[in-house]
Amino acid sequence: MTIKIGDTLPEGSLSEFIETETEGCALGPNTFNVQDLVKGKKIAIFGLPGAYTPTCSAQHVPGYVKHAAELKAKGVDEIWCISVNDAFVMGAWGRDQKATGIVRMMADGNAAYSKALGLDADFSKFGMGTRSQRYSMLVENGVVRQLNVEQGGKFEVSNAETLLGQL
Repeated sequence: MTIKIGDTLPEGSLSEFIETETEGCALGPNTFNVQDLVKGKKIAIFGLPGAYTPTCSAQHVPGYVKHAAELKAKGVDEIWCISVNDAFVMGAWGRDQKATGIVRMMADGNAAYSKALGLDADFSKFGMGTRSQRYSMLVENGVVRQLNVEQGGKFEVSNAETLLGQL
């Protein structure tokens, strides 16, 4: 079943490549419990099919990087990009996209979290296996307040401008 507005995010974990070692976060991939990360925060989350893919690299991530300050000015504490890639790939892609320190590049390596959200998609015909649908959502203290899911191959409602307009 697909998550909807008013639902609480499901239990699960995501990984992030940490560039600088700090107390509690080792250098390299770190796995985080989603429920712990969202507690008491307003988070803009966007999901997409894959790192280094055309629309994702040319429009989706750059839009959130460009509008990050505006999102934060409207009360967003963090911005996450979730994709079915490993943490190493997401870290490298984040550096390429100049998203480091702006957008948290969260890896859902086996699509487990995308499946828990009901937002997974079969990209086997493209040789990519199970991936994430393209979407955006606003989450407050773990509860979905806005949800924008794209229809097959489109990029019309999950962009940063749409989510910004919903705040």
